Amino acid sequence: MKEATARIKINKLLEAAGWHFFAEGNAPANIRLEPSVKIKASDLNGLGDNFEKTAKGYIDFLLLDAKGFPLLVLEAKAEDKNPLIGKEQARKYARSQNCRFVILSNGNRHYFWDLDRGNPYVITSFPTPDSVSGYRKVTPNPQRLMTEQVGDDYIVFTQRPNYQAEAGWKNEGERPAYIQANT
Repeated sequence: MKEATARIKINKLLEAAGWHFFAEGNAPANIRLEPSVKIKASDLNGLGDNFEKTAKGYIDFLLLDAKGFPLLVLEAKAEDKNPLIGKEQARKYARSQNCRFVILSNGNRHYFWDLDRGNPYVITSFPTPDSVSGYRKVTPNPQRLMTEQVGDDYIVFTQRPNYQAEAGWKNEGERPAYIQANT
């Protein structure tokens, strides 16, 4: 019953964010419920005791882009469970669908996860289809991060790029107070 209650809440959150279970006017349905996916036996072994030894699994909600292609996997858990327990399960489902994005939810607490950019983070509402499609256009560039020059003034430069032109910095007698005041 707790998972059913969570799914009802999730359904409402999806609809509020502009996702559609059914075609509406010119807008096609962009939610598929529990589509079957094929995953490797080695992937299933890592999912734990919740799964039988089978080559198929079921995504709770598969959200589609404007062209009908998989965009986001939403993994639902019962209200009394932490949504993060579905993290690895959702990752495998997302990878099987070539999705970069995941939402983990128990109806009350929700996490958005960009598989290419790090860990899931708490969200208070579900993203709209357009916002996720727009976010997809931003791709991380690890090479840029590896070649970033980090000098002694890196932190201050990222927060106050013009600090060297400020009077408090230029005057060496005022510099300690300037540093203290600007942390």
